[in-house]
Amino acid sequence: MSDDPARWTRATVYPDMWIDPDDDPRDSEGPGPDGELATLHDYLTNYRLTLRMKCEGLDAEQLARRSVPPSTMSLLGLLRHLAEVERDWRSWISDGDPLPKLYGERDADFDGAVAEQAVVDAAYTDLEREQAATDAALAEHPDLGERLGKDGIAVRELMVHRVEEYARHCGHADLLRECVDGRVGQ
Repeated sequence: MSDDPARWTRATVYPDMWIDPDDDPRDSEGPGPDGELATLHDYLTNYRLTLRMKCEGLDAEQLARRSVPPSTMSLLGLLRHLAEVERDWRSWISDGDPLPKLYGERDADFDGAVAEQAVVDAAYTDLEREQAATDAALAEHPDLGERLGKDGIAVRELMVHRVEEYARHCGHADLLRECVDGRVGQ
């Protein structure tokens, strides 16, 4: 008998997939969106949804479960971290002072990811709020070449960085979820 979780999937058509293609809420059928900005938004939306799918159906203890020592990474920590970076991105495009940290300095987003339902609920609320605020701030700047903030970051660079950040952390989430219950991603 092993302590390792058994691999499993909801998929019936392709057993190595997370979910059957017809049931996947990420729209990948048909032509992609027209234009660079729409494409970036589409990728960002799908990675955000992928992260939520990786966390779906887990309780507070499972979400807060750490990967391997000395890492403090957990699925809950990733939710908190992404809320924090969404907030940071707004500071990048602002001429004012940076927004205060949500969770404190350094790795507080991961360190404070404890197995309490109130912490889980707050993480989801924080992430939704920060995503909406950053989306709204960037919606005012549809020109991808426009440079914003004190450092003159191009909107395009920020959008690509957002996609990259979520994509990287979805890879982490794949491994974290597999350690929790054996479920593998797609």
